Amino acid sequence: MQPDPIEFLRRDSGSSPGPALAYRRRPGRGPGVMFLGGFRSDMTGAKAEALADFCARRGQAFLRFDYSGHGASEGRFEDGTIGRWTEDALSVLDRLTEGPQILVGSSMGGWIALHLALRRPERVRGLLGVAAAPDFVTELMLPALTTEQSQALAVEGVAHLPSQYGPPVPITRALIEDGRQQALLGRAIPLEIPVRLLQGQIDPDVPWRHALRLMEAIEGDDVQLTLLRDGDHRLSRPQDLALLCGTLALLLLQNGA
Repeated sequence: MQPDPIEFLRRDSGSSPGPALAYRRRPGRGPGVMFLGGFRSDMTGAKAEALADFCARRGQAFLRFDYSGHGASEGRFEDGTIGRWTEDALSVLDRLTEGPQILVGSSMGGWIALHLALRRPERVRGLLGVAAAPDFVTELMLPALTTEQSQALAVEGVAHLPSQYGPPVPITRALIEDGRQQALLGRAIPLEIPVRLLQGQIDPDVPWRHALRLMEAIEGDDVQLTLLRDGDHRLSRPQDLALLCGTLALLLLQNGA
């Protein structure tokens, strides 16, 4: 299937100026599906591609994008924070989608999807989190820093963390400080929409008990958590992608699609 062309959302002026954001959009029926990728990820990953194919076969509207400093978008990764990337996602939701949406958030994208659902309750009709990682900056990343990394962060304003997914990741003091401001797990999360969470139990980045904390924090009754005993963080094996698409199909059915 021919991929949708890359386009750019330019934000040179207005309420949310910032770097141009790369996106791929496929028109179709509603509710639309919007994919939010993870930290240092982009819109060409296995989950995004699987969802694009799934929505194309159904004739469902689908949109995926890269945050600033990610993938094909403009900007420097080091300038990003959870708050800035949330504003990126909000610009995409407001300017590139129409009508009700189902949000699919992977890892950091799950955190950002929660913020979008809280800020645009009239638009968001369902949320599907894949290894969703709300508050990962302060709850998971910060406690794991070595003494040397903590000192670099304090003195230089940036520390470089090794990553099994690629080159070392620059973590800035601004990212940490903003992460505290964007935290959600310290209070109830007032969502009444259907929420589905998929979580691997051998995930080295987001412990499965973190998903339990999220489930308990959400106030709504329609929240389901699926634990995969042999699932890792990416959840991109064929069986994981089949579960992802099947879970999305049920959410769409629940919303009349």
